[in-house]
Amino acid sequence: MQHYTMNLTLKVWRQKNANTPGDFQTYNVENISSEMSFLEMFDVLNERLIEEGKEPIAFDHDCREGICGMCSMVIDGKPHGPWAQNTTCQLHMRAFKDGDTIVVEPWRAKAFPVIKDLVVDRTSFDRIIQAGGYISVNTGNAQDANNLPIEKKAADEAFAAAACIGCGACVAACKNSSALLFTSAKVAQLSLLPQGAPERKTRVVDMVAQMEKEGFGACTSTGACEATCPKGISITNIARLNKEYLWATLTAE
Repeated sequence: MQHYTMNLTLKVWRQKNANTPGDFQTYNVENISSEMSFLEMFDVLNERLIEEGKEPIAFDHDCREGICGMCSMVIDGKPHGPWAQNTTCQLHMRAFKDGDTIVVEPWRAKAFPVIKDLVVDRTSFDRIIQAGGYISVNTGNAQDANNLPIEKKAADEAFAAAACIGCGACVAACKNSSALLFTSAKVAQLSLLPQGAPERKTRVVDMVAQMEKEGFGACTSTGACEATCPKGISITNIARLNKEYLWATLTAE
């Protein structure tokens, strides 16, 4: 693939904190390599801003390997940018053309308040998991794997649900800021496996209650969450959660 450089215009959301109004500020970046990642391009911009004595742009990142989900940016209206099943840190500048104007925003959701600029507080996801995303394990030696036979279909579906990295792109993409894809992935991950059986009923009820408490919106099944998920989490998990929730409430003791 041919390497080339480009000049770009960035319109970046700047906001001091959740209580301060924000706005878009325009930056020109020059001689950007097509092989840079999107975050490396921001590194270059921030180095220039620091050299000029200006406040660098705050953005979240960690692994830069598409694993942790920290790199939460809405790029030209799409969480994680134009490439399908891709995180922002794995988005490369060859996705854009010389002279492009790129609009960069944070996740937009009541339950994800802005900390600064492009960084949002996603601890609401942590509280959903804490409400029920655990299993009870008896003390003693672990059982041999072949003592816990699991149907391959169930194992594959549980593994697929477990691929969720909790980035919040599903929330940012949803017109209602629903967290149901995230929550359903965490519920499905455990409800499909025998290890998750002891808390199966209480888990789904408690996690849904916490999700609603955090202020996430309702699901209207538009499919935007699945379309933008960097790990391709299926909305069939939402149907599974609804079934689990109905079963848990109808059979509650």
